[in-house]
Amino acid sequence: MKKNASVLKRIIGYIKRYLPLVGVILLLNLATVFAELYIPVLVGRAIDKMLGKNQVDFAAIKTILFAVGGIAIAGGAIQYAIAAINNRLAFFVVRDLRNDLIVKLQKLPLSALDNKPTGKLVSNMINDAETVADGVLLGFTQLFNGVITVLATIGFMLYYNRIITLVVVLVTPISLFVAKFIATRTHKKFTEQAKLKAEQTAFIDEMVINQKTVKAYSYEEKSAERFDELNSRLEKVSSQAVFFSSLTNPFTRCINSFVYALVALTGGLAACGIISVGGGLTAGGLSCLLSYSNKYTKPFNEISGVVTELQSSLVGASRIFALLDAEEEVSDENNETLTDIQGKVSINDVFFSYVPEKKLIEHFSLEVAPGERIAIVGPTGCGKTTFINLLMRFYDVDSGSIKIDDKDIRNVTRRSLRDAYGMVLQETWIRHATVRENLIFGNDATEKEMLDAAEKCHCDAFIRRLPQGYDTVLTEDALSQGEKQLLCIARVMLSKPKMLILDEATSSVDTRTEVRINKAFDMLMEGKTSFVVAHRLSTIVNSDKIVVMKSGKVVEVGAHKDLLAKGGFYADLFYGRLH
Repeated sequence: MKKNASVLKRIIGYIKRYLPLVGVILLLNLATVFAELYIPVLVGRAIDKMLGKNQVDFAAIKTILFAVGGIAIAGGAIQYAIAAINNRLAFFVVRDLRNDLIVKLQKLPLSALDNKPTGKLVSNMINDAETVADGVLLGFTQLFNGVITVLATIGFMLYYNRIITLVVVLVTPISLFVAKFIATRTHKKFTEQAKLKAEQTAFIDEMVINQKTVKAYSYEEKSAERFDELNSRLEKVSSQAVFFSSLTNPFTRCINSFVYALVALTGGLAACGIISVGGGLTAGGLSCLLSYSNKYTKPFNEISGVVTELQSSLVGASRIFALLDAEEEVSDENNETLTDIQGKVSINDVFFSYVPEKKLIEHFSLEVAPGERIAIVGPTGCGKTTFINLLMRFYDVDSGSIKIDDKDIRNVTRRSLRDAYGMVLQETWIRHATVRENLIFGNDATEKEMLDAAEKCHCDAFIRRLPQGYDTVLTEDALSQGEKQLLCIARVMLSKPKMLILDEATSSVDTRTEVRINKAFDMLMEGKTSFVVAHRLSTIVNSDKIVVMKSGKVVEVGAHKDLLAKGGFYADLFYGRLH
């Protein structure tokens, strides 16, 4: 409960940003409650005007009916305004939450994102934020209205009869106790429900993105079975959560019906003069009290819906705040900015592992002169891509240092460090945008520069075959994997980097295109320090240095001919003698 109070306090913090809207909602709720509660007064007066034989005051009743109609219409208009403003408030809160989430994601270290499935992050952004919106919307509509209704109703009832009002109020704690008792036991179910929703979203995301692989391995049936199992668990937990939370409604209705019966019995006997409850009570007054007893208990009747939405909302909000509270990358705004980069890279006795108990890179040292082309080779899992991650400072070394132009990269800003590199990865990333927007992503290239880069990277021909050429909006399957990689290479060319990182950059293109791309890379890498990760060793024979890695360690460094002549691990890799 203490955790829930903390989460609720933070949600209120978001709502406080829009106090004017909250103030308007409160005022309109006051108006609509007054209108709703004043109608029974008028109806009671009308009843008193028609008691007795030949004593019906038609003129007074007509005036009262017109007043009731006018108040009802005004109340309806106010209710519409409340709903519209409350919707805006809820959407503003969700917008702020999502904005904070997206900003937070940019500040998290890569290690934090690597440990979270994409689907769960999407669930935080979409499902959890929507759940909070529903809770805020329902909470403000029913909580404000309910509290004001209860207080105003007590005031009106006290005006008619204090003793009967006291009877109603004394029974109220029973409803509150039942609601609290059930609410404390449903939170666990809603927490489990939220986790299963995130797991299901992650699974759907994984299956949709990799649909071709799913079909290629005929995994459709097993995929459907896995989804059905997840769906069944979610159905079971959701049903339990809703069932337990919905128990509040019948319990409170039962208690409220008892209250209504008490008011009817006590008031009826008092109106007939059989008992005395402190002052005379007319038939019209009894009608008002009966109406108010229903209106007084209405907020308690609806509390199950509020409890359900509130519990679900708190769980969703707690997941959002857990992400917002995640530890950010250490700020480097006061660090030095890399300028006039020459391209000298020094790697001194570097140690690094993703998990402390599982060693990966150990005693890694390397000296790279400005303009050198360095190839990094080795068997799968030896640490090649990890080394690239360290160069870009996606991860920080555990010990040792990496320096550019004799400056430790931990002492320079990440932005200037990453701006220094142009990087082409094995995994391509193409935005859902036009070809032109994809090519000039992250750079200020002119139209001519863009066309030249596309020509050099052999993109121009297939781009012009697209329906709208460079203005074609790309979708997931609009291009082949090789064509996507060519676009990524052209994009790096346009960024005009000082240094280059190519991580299996031509792995998805055919041999003929690879030769052309390597010629373009030769031009691009001219005079630039370059790091090339490659599995096809034939593509890196002209490198200035070849760094051979094995089990996270550098085992050999040298030129291609020298390493072959040495007859060591590189020679075994090159000739395929490893078993």
